[in-house]
Amino acid sequence: MIKPTRNDLVEPDLSYKIVGILYDVYNGLGFGHREIVYGRAIAKALRGAGIKFAEQVPADIIFEKEIVGKHFFDFLIENKIILEIKRGDRFLKNNFNQVISYLQTSHLPLAILANFTSNGVSFRRVLNPDLQTAIRNS
Repeated sequence: MIKPTRNDLVEPDLSYKIVGILYDVYNGLGFGHREIVYGRAIAKALRGAGIKFAEQVPADIIFEKEIVGKHFFDFLIENKIILEIKRGDRFLKNNFNQVISYLQTSHLPLAILANFTSNGVSFRRVLNPDLQTAIRNS
């Protein structure tokens, strides 16, 4: 197995395993399935890899110490990375906005946005913008 070589990435080893699972799922299923089907296959592959995860994880949105809404993450992996899955031929701005909102609510550093397209699986690592600002200012 090839290991990532950069040491400035957030959760590089776990991210690498997740992305490998995404490719395995796409290679096994192909394109055209609903998100729920890809989600079930991802869950099976994560279990098979011995990676701890939770599905449809609720997260409260707090304003002035009061719950004003709720998010549901597709996957929370090892309590470190949010995995959000989509289906279609391109990422939409709303997909990124959704994941950024998840990161800000959860205070986690990283999400992976995965898209099952007609040309394969594509993914983007999305860093929490609040943490990026904190790092730049330190």
